[in-house]
Amino acid sequence: MNTKGRVTIPTDESFVEGTKEIAAKWGADAVRDCDGTVLPSNVSELAEKVYNTYFVVRGDNEWGEKHPEETHRTFLMSERVIAEGKTLEIEVMKGYFAQQLAPDWGNLSYWEVIDRTTGSVVNGWKADRESGKVVIENAELMHEYTVNFMALVIWHPVQIYNYLTNNWTCAKQKMYDPAFPNTAKYIKEYMAKWCDDHPETNVVRFTTFLYQFTLIFNEKGKEKYVDWFGYGLCVSPALLEAFRKEYGYAMRAEDFIDGGCYANPFRVPGKKILDYMDFVARFVSETVRGLVDIVHEKGKEAMMFLGDDWIGAEPYGKYFEKMNLDAVVGSVGGGVTVRMLSEIPYVKYHEGRFLPYFFPDTFFDGNEENAVAELNRNWTTARRAMMRKPLDRMGFGGYLALAAKFPKFVDRVSEICNEFRAIVDAFGNARPYSGITVALLNCWGKQRSWMSHMVAHELWYQQIYSYQGILEALSGLAVNVKFISFDDVKKGIDEDIDVIINVGDAMTAYSGGEKWNDAEIVSAIRKWVREGHGFIGVGEPTAYVKDGRTFVLADVLGVDKEIGFTLSTDKYNIEKKDHFITEDVNGAIDYGEDMKNIYALDGTDVLDIRFSDRFKRNVNVGEVKMAANRCGKGRGVYIAGLPYSPENARILYRALYWSAGKEAEMKKAFSSNPLTECSYYPEKGKYAVVNNSAQPQKTVFYDIEGNAKELSLSAAEIRWL
Repeated sequence: MNTKGRVTIPTDESFVEGTKEIAAKWGADAVRDCDGTVLPSNVSELAEKVYNTYFVVRGDNEWGEKHPEETHRTFLMSERVIAEGKTLEIEVMKGYFAQQLAPDWGNLSYWEVIDRTTGSVVNGWKADRESGKVVIENAELMHEYTVNFMALVIWHPVQIYNYLTNNWTCAKQKMYDPAFPNTAKYIKEYMAKWCDDHPETNVVRFTTFLYQFTLIFNEKGKEKYVDWFGYGLCVSPALLEAFRKEYGYAMRAEDFIDGGCYANPFRVPGKKILDYMDFVARFVSETVRGLVDIVHEKGKEAMMFLGDDWIGAEPYGKYFEKMNLDAVVGSVGGGVTVRMLSEIPYVKYHEGRFLPYFFPDTFFDGNEENAVAELNRNWTTARRAMMRKPLDRMGFGGYLALAAKFPKFVDRVSEICNEFRAIVDAFGNARPYSGITVALLNCWGKQRSWMSHMVAHELWYQQIYSYQGILEALSGLAVNVKFISFDDVKKGIDEDIDVIINVGDAMTAYSGGEKWNDAEIVSAIRKWVREGHGFIGVGEPTAYVKDGRTFVLADVLGVDKEIGFTLSTDKYNIEKKDHFITEDVNGAIDYGEDMKNIYALDGTDVLDIRFSDRFKRNVNVGEVKMAANRCGKGRGVYIAGLPYSPENARILYRALYWSAGKEAEMKKAFSSNPLTECSYYPEKGKYAVVNNSAQPQKTVFYDIEGNAKELSLSAAEIRWL
């Protein structure tokens, strides 16, 4: 077994000898600094590769103080205030963190006052800088008003988090925007100088580029608004004016504020916001390419951290290739983020930063068992995805000295590092067998591959875990996964796609909202299914209330949602049936947050249904949770919600095969126990049967020809065959 390489660890000038010991134990061949630390002067002696964090738009406060007019901006909405008289005063910064943000009183032309009761823009208001208020004259009694104001970003949001978490006392980092001419020139000059001043650095770890994802703090220094995909912090006058000149129209504050939704990725995106995103992405790619060229001229590699100031550098976007990066690194929250990282095109290698982060909120006295447990959870969920598409490297972040105090944790990381190397060495980039090709259909398509149903990266949210579980399950299943948009459907569905999945809440970008009012899209999918393909809907798929239907493709799914309009119509299809999809189910199915008021159409097979305890079984008040429907030569499946679990992943796997009409092919490169999974690598002639549980398991393994063999696996074992 290879016990050296593919691992990056953090270090700093106060922990040199400890770094050497742990690097040897973990087989680390690279070291990196962490935000708030300094690399040792002899860092090149610690590892073969030295990563050095590089900030393009923060870190040089001297420059930021000389050019305060070139700081970043954002559009914010004030609190909603009800007019109780003709004159109304609104304190614009109420609820916001004054150390992070300040009203841009010098650019009032971008400000707007909105009557939220009518939706109209209000004239006749005055800004009072001294009081920090906007005064509205002739307000309409009992109408609700807000102020959309441009704000200066005077403290970098990510440093705020690190600063407050770690009780730092260092300088608060200012920001500067390369859309302005002085900063544009400065960042290129400083890049060259920095490379010359850091000869020990092999890899410039950009953390990240020009524009931070939207992260706003409240008056208590707590997170107020976070959107990992948000373009809300790239709205400086320089950018807005350049956009207006190129596109021939101006972006308003309300285009970004969006009634307080801030055009987040759950909103169906309109043309204006898509135009602006494209404009920013082109500007970022061109600017970053200039910096990367300098890095390469200096004989160093350029690595992008997928996080922090990554906006406009979307790795599945149209312009990512032009940046000519060597590598990407990102935080691993589970299988979804592994696939999000490992499938990024146009880079030489992909690295994942595993959890837990070595910060004092986890590494404090008495918390070692919890730290080990978090490490194991993170690794087990990530490992499923790496059996399908592995990362090239793994690593950790934070303060290594903190982790070193937990010997059990250090030992367990050593085991994981060795297992990671064994996985990569076993099949590398060999393509695993996939019996099904599935496409996730939403408004974002390929541009947000593996990124749907996220708010703050891969954090758990009550409203989305029932949907995000679909992606988590797919990340480790033996299927080929694509991401398509509604525009892609109009162009023609790829011939290799067997099944389309549409998942999400009604009217969101992930379910599709108004896209389902497009007859061309609806007819194309309906025809495609009837020709012999599969369609799986989860939650409120194809939802757009129209002509007596809630689900536009109810005829395909075999179910619809009752919203009160058809209560007068009795529903008698309430008999639960045995089915191929539920053959491995043992006990109650977990639908997460679930979906209520779903009923089956006549002819649909009801696979699971729940009845209220208040009524007798023979009263037609059952709520369908899972259903299967034949539609022409094709098939539709409905599921109320599917948070990730091994059992639910198996349900999805069976649903994919059934909807594609390929049930007879499922038991190829297959493991019968849902707590285990099998991957097959034809190029290598190898199978990997993985126990995803912490207990020993027995299973029946089927090879690619369908031949069966019983196996006994130890806890968390990978059995290579």
